Amino acid sequence: MKRVIGIGGVFFKCRDMENTRAWYAKHLGIRLESWGAQFNFKDEVHPEAYSVLSFFKQSTDYFDPSESPFMLNLRVADLDALVAELRNEGVELIGEPLEEEFGKFAWLLDPEGNKIELWEQPSKA
Repeated sequence: MKRVIGIGGVFFKCRDMENTRAWYAKHLGIRLESWGAQFNFKDEVHPEAYSVLSFFKQSTDYFDPSESPFMLNLRVADLDALVAELRNEGVELIGEPLEEEFGKFAWLLDPEGNKIELWEQPSKA
């Protein structure tokens, strides 16, 4: 079974979010939307695949219970199968998996306490 198939995104907390966003735009040439940046590519299943870079205020609770200033979003091929396998291996999830318009999501902590968001991108119908 395929587990992780790529990086879905990198999210991190900023002490000064506007200054950090401006720095990434000016020095790295990243075109930013209000929520961050999207990097488009194609894969075997998704003709419009993408990964993202997103900035969060230092005060966000989205990374909880992790105390890390970043969170990884990892692309997966089959979230339901992976969640079942992780549970069989004794890995605890944070909350319950969620399905919404942007795909399926589940969350866990690595051994260092870093939050990982697993993401199955929806197929283009």
